[in-house]
Amino acid sequence: MTDTLENWFAREILALEPMLVRYLLRVWPNRDEVSDLRQEIYVKVFESAQHTRPTLPKAFLFATARNLMTDRLRRNRIIFIGARGDLDELNVLVDEISPEHRTTNIQELQRLAVAFDDLPPQCRTVMWLRKVEQMSQKEVAAKLGVQEKAVEKQVARGMRLLTAALLAASPEGTEEVESAIAAGEREHG
Repeated sequence: MTDTLENWFAREILALEPMLVRYLLRVWPNRDEVSDLRQEIYVKVFESAQHTRPTLPKAFLFATARNLMTDRLRRNRIIFIGARGDLDELNVLVDEISPEHRTTNIQELQRLAVAFDDLPPQCRTVMWLRKVEQMSQKEVAAKLGVQEKAVEKQVARGMRLLTAALLAASPEGTEEVESAIAAGEREHG
């Protein structure tokens, strides 16, 4: 059975709607426009996915949202109170992003994905629920049927392992990895 674009869109993009709406409400200066903005983002993502489905749907959705908001702010040439802060929070400096910087970001994201996949299964599950789905420690513990302390330890372990993997993959490498692991062990026993 082939995965239709509509099924993919519902599973990978629409499932992120609560997270997207929270983000838009937090950063967009006009709350009344959030619903329209959300729909426009969906249209752009769907149209793009008709040609090529993104390998990282969540990242693509939020990048599309940031780009659309930036375009709207520029197009309207309206300076809202706090708009400068909103742009800073969006982390958008589109005119200043070089192809080299973009490539570096993609490579870093790929290294993070590999490091995340290499986490032990329980640790990976806890990290996903806490950091990606943004569940509270208490919610994760309830969902997995473990103590909150176990969730806390898995998050600390996951952060240490991810940090070590990312540092090991960086040009600076070994010395930073060893000091990061040592610091993590001192901190978390």
